[in-house]
Amino acid sequence: MAVSTVTCIEISKEDLKFSAAHFTIFSATERERLHGHNFRVSLDLTAEVGENGMCFSYVEIKRRLRALCAALDEYTLLPGESPFMRIQQEGEFYRAQFNGEQLPFAVSDTQVLPIRNTTVEEFARYLLEQLLADAAFVQGNDIYELVMKVSSGPGQSGSASWRRTDTES
Repeated sequence: MAVSTVTCIEISKEDLKFSAAHFTIFSATERERLHGHNFRVSLDLTAEVGENGMCFSYVEIKRRLRALCAALDEYTLLPGESPFMRIQQEGEFYRAQFNGEQLPFAVSDTQVLPIRNTTVEEFARYLLEQLLADAAFVQGNDIYELVMKVSSGPGQSGSASWRRTDTES
């Protein structure tokens, strides 16, 4: 009986994190107050083990994950695709309109992301999409599946996954 040469590698380092302010929107009339978290990021990669006994360069994937985290670090994150909030830029400020409230945010301190809500599950999807946009990494390695996880604290995380289709191999 032969053992498969496909393996799952977890990349979960102490420095794979970003600190950000956010608020979750629950409905057209209810949201959390603005607060922050130290969000932790990890990635599971399922890939073929090569002739050298490795799947890919750990240095390369950690560099990419650190860059993704750095791009979100120390910002207020707003959901640009929320069905309940409208965001407009007015000079040096974003003005978010929610349930009759006008919420100003300095453009220099804020990232408006292409997500529906500022939740761990949406952050995981966003980060995975950013990683997949890096075609050199995905196409340069024999990766079958990726699972991006984002945690806002112990015991609370969300994930997003991608699986290679036959047409992508």
